[in-house]
Amino acid sequence: MGFGARVSFAFRSFFALLFSGSMPDDILESLRPASVPPPPAAPPTDEGDRAVQLLAILQRDGRLIDFFQEDIAPYDDAQVGAAARDVQTHCRAALARYLSFEPIVPEAEGDRVGVDAANDPARIKLIGAVSTGSAQQGVVQHRGWQVTRLALPPLPRENDRRIVAPAEIEVA
Repeated sequence: MGFGARVSFAFRSFFALLFSGSMPDDILESLRPASVPPPPAAPPTDEGDRAVQLLAILQRDGRLIDFFQEDIAPYDDAQVGAAARDVQTHCRAALARYLSFEPIVPEAEGDRVGVDAANDPARIKLIGAVSTGSAQQGVVQHRGWQVTRLALPPLPRENDRRIVAPAEIEVA
């Protein structure tokens, strides 16, 4: 490797490490000895894929996306209510199979509670006449939910992970 190429690699490596925290792939490949195989690719762990997977489960078991995408204006309330009950029953069962939830606040809705000044706003959202920097007293409007168990099945390796539900075509 010539002097110019080494200088180029040095500058590119320096700025890549400075700004992105990793070396450029082409530089790593050119520096790897021919006898050393490249490391195996890390399995993808994209959280977006997991979100699509959960939607796919809710679609498969409860037809949730079909329900939300359907224009329900032409149907009467009894028909919508019957459909919603069926979707809710199946989606609830699917959630219970893969996740467990518990309330963030143990008190019942309507109970009076105290919230300390170090409250994490991701866990407890204060609404109404809120003052900053001190403990608060208030009434529970919603207990909140947090996931205590997440046991989704492994993501498929080869399939397009954006597919929530495949199209179904009946062949005659």
